[in-house]
Amino acid sequence: MAEITDDEGTTAVTTRLLRLEGEGHIIDKQNAREKRPKEPWKGAYVKSTVYAGHDAIVTCFSLISSIRRSSVDVLVLGFANLVADGISMGFGDFVSSSTEKDVAAKERAVTEWDVANNTGPQQLELLQQYQELGMDLNDATTVVKIFAKYKDIFVDEKMTAEKGMLPPEESEKPWKNGVVTFLAFLLFGSSPLFSFIILIPFTNSDTIKFIGACILSAVALAFLGVAKAKIAGQNYLISVLVTLLNGVIAAAAAYALGWLLRNVAGKECDNIPYP
Repeated sequence: MAEITDDEGTTAVTTRLLRLEGEGHIIDKQNAREKRPKEPWKGAYVKSTVYAGHDAIVTCFSLISSIRRSSVDVLVLGFANLVADGISMGFGDFVSSSTEKDVAAKERAVTEWDVANNTGPQQLELLQQYQELGMDLNDATTVVKIFAKYKDIFVDEKMTAEKGMLPPEESEKPWKNGVVTFLAFLLFGSSPLFSFIILIPFTNSDTIKFIGACILSAVALAFLGVAKAKIAGQNYLISVLVTLLNGVIAAAAAYALGWLLRNVAGKECDNIPYP
């Protein structure tokens, strides 16, 4: 298969774009600024923080809702469950991030070999991919010829366009994702339990402490809803309501299941004959 050769197509395309800009065919900058969507909040560990925080709040509050114990028992069970789940979540994030990075690195090595040893067919495959996406043949040919001049860029583009994979980032540290997930799980998951600590000097009522846990959980979930809306550029109110609804459904399911099992177990214990 012959390689796609270079010609004056690149210069012609550049000249045409400059001419269009000079003639005023590009959208007015002022209108573009007014219509441009808001950029999402960027961060290296945003996903780990939001995912771990949301899961921790729902898990811990569901545990509190499903048991009927003293405040001491709630704290012991709650923090023990929190630490165990946090370690599991953190290690799981580390393993998944490491695996994803290793797969991307292996795929890039395979793509590099293909480009080095089968340049012509690789260029043709990328050309066909661009045509399937709706690009004109001449424009696709020009783009492929430009990428073919730069091996690393060409390899990255083939991974993205054909295989839907982003090239591995050397700066990415999977262990950091694991640590962030663990800390976020502990921090947000502790919010329902704080009520049973803060209210100790003020009341001995477990019901009041449970209500406090409900309020703190709702506040924490609302904060995560706002953070999620900020990250994804979504509507704040809808994001908060959806996040709260998720917590309410999970807690209600846990409470109903706990109530059902307590009643069933209680009736069974009442029917057991004693010697």
